[in-house]
Amino acid sequence: MVPTAIARKIRLGSDRELTYAALVIVAGVLATTLAQTQVLARLPLQNLLKNELHVDRTANAAFFFWAGLAWYLKPFAGVLTDALPLFGSRRKSYILISAALAALAWWALIITSHDYRNLLAVAIVINAFMVVASTAVGGYMVETAQASSGSGRLTAIRQFIQQACFVINGPAAGYLASIAFGWTAAACGGVMFLLVPVTILFLLANAKVQLLNIGTARTMWAAAGLMALFYVAPGFATALFYKQQNELHFSTQTQGFLQLVAGISGIAAAVGYGILCRRVNLRTLLVWCMLVATIANLGYLSYSSLGRAQAIEGLNGFGYTLAELALMDLAVRSTPAGSEGLGFSIMISVRNLALFGTD
Repeated sequence: MVPTAIARKIRLGSDRELTYAALVIVAGVLATTLAQTQVLARLPLQNLLKNELHVDRTANAAFFFWAGLAWYLKPFAGVLTDALPLFGSRRKSYILISAALAALAWWALIITSHDYRNLLAVAIVINAFMVVASTAVGGYMVETAQASSGSGRLTAIRQFIQQACFVINGPAAGYLASIAFGWTAAACGGVMFLLVPVTILFLLANAKVQLLNIGTARTMWAAAGLMALFYVAPGFATALFYKQQNELHFSTQTQGFLQLVAGISGIAAAVGYGILCRRVNLRTLLVWCMLVATIANLGYLSYSSLGRAQAIEGLNGFGYTLAELALMDLAVRSTPAGSEGLGFSIMISVRNLALFGTD
């Protein structure tokens, strides 16, 4: 009984994985077939080239030859995805990134001027990203088929979707060719982008777990809130730049030297924090480090000469670095296990948005 139950669970797990793989392959084939410049967009592009740009037959045909350049070099994409893992993966990362970039390139075509060379350049970029996505999806299909002995089913699904794309293409392309070209670019970009959420949902098996883990990490969100409060204080980097040049008449070399002074002070702060953090608890460090940063920042009220500027930049470099170190220490400690990359990147994003946005 027990071995039978275990075997049933294994079989159910395998069937679920094969179903997920099939869904990714369906989305991948649909996106990388229908959204090609040579498929759904071909008729609208031909119409634009002929009736708006008034190119001749040779130039019209040449456009699609050169636009499809990446498809003739697809083996190089195969070598790339097989030999060079991207963020630890030979398939998932390539599918996600290339699909997202292809969709963005399609949407960029909406605002591209209707000039032969400009349109061709963007079309070449679109196809380059699509080839990488197509290659990664194909490699994933082969790996899954070999691991699950499901090559017949998966190849049948692939061919079915590919033929369905040609059925959809005719009337859809004809309609798109009759309206503004921007709608074609938007539609192709949307079809291409479908691959992104499908991959996240069904190929990244632990994505839901990570999102739930992050969503319930109260300490992490509290830390992110504290970082936002610290960094959201009105920035004055641009205002300081203008003051240095317009009022104090500092040269660019002098401005660079002041940054050097701040950097050296920051190194000293890092060394000091490395010693203190082993002897003082983080709660105490946070309070004192942010207090030092605040006091150091007040020095800019007396920023009126080169000598004062050097002292203030040095003091601020020291104090600000101490505060950043304490906040980064908090960020590292409060990131939930299992979601280290996502959690830490959320807090860094909060920091960057607040820091650069307030300037």
